[in-house]
Amino acid sequence: MSEPITLNVGGKLYTTSLSTLTSFPDSMLGAMFSGKIPTKKDSQGNCFIDRDGKIFRYILNFLRTSHLDLPEDFQEMGLLRREVDFYQIQPLIEALQEKEVELSKAEKNAMLNITLDQKTQTVHFTVREAPQIYSLSSSNMEVFSAHIFSTSCLFLKLLGSKLYYCFNGNLSSISSYLQDPNHLTLDWVASVEGLPEEEYTRQNLKRLWVVPDNKQINSFQVFVEEVLKIAMSDGFCIDSAHPHTSDFMKNKIIRLIRYK
Repeated sequence: MSEPITLNVGGKLYTTSLSTLTSFPDSMLGAMFSGKIPTKKDSQGNCFIDRDGKIFRYILNFLRTSHLDLPEDFQEMGLLRREVDFYQIQPLIEALQEKEVELSKAEKNAMLNITLDQKTQTVHFTVREAPQIYSLSSSNMEVFSAHIFSTSCLFLKLLGSKLYYCFNGNLSSISSYLQDPNHLTLDWVASVEGLPEEEYTRQNLKRLWVVPDNKQINSFQVFVEEVLKIAMSDGFCIDSAHPHTSDFMKNKIIRLIRYK
């Protein structure tokens, strides 16, 4: 093997050999380390590449083994695709395409299960009736919870692109609340007539919206309707065997399946 070379890729250091970096001469790395393209140095004298340092490990391992090895819960295919396109290692491009086809086939058959819960709680708040005059008021509020599990990570991402929390005057995608790639828990409230907007923020009460329709979800019926529309557009259908019809109509359980 040739002498080791240390690379600084986006601030992350890797040590490898020149023969590894030039194993595919027509690639970007092959051109850089054969002298066809000038390389930059960092303050320590390491070769610097201004790309994603975390993703580079998969590219370097491919140079070493000619195999694209990704963890089972890998969630950055889009970023990996862009990095692979930059380095222009043709066998790696082909390996990534094969991997994406494999993942797509695995995603085709899927199950979606949603367990719903609803309760009523009393909220107390102050109402400003006039300058320096406030009165204490209270009202009943519907509080909703939905525990969502799907074997399709891509579907939960799709759901995250459609449902948004409204909090502190802003809309934020529920994608950031994914507990893991297959689980999502939503907690939200219905709007209460007369409750000042600032009270939702003060009492940490989130409301749920569907975008781009800008439609607020104030009941489980609306939630079920919207989730069904999103799921069925993605190929899901209602499981005829489960749950029991009475459970489904009472909005306790939604179970959908997809066969492609």
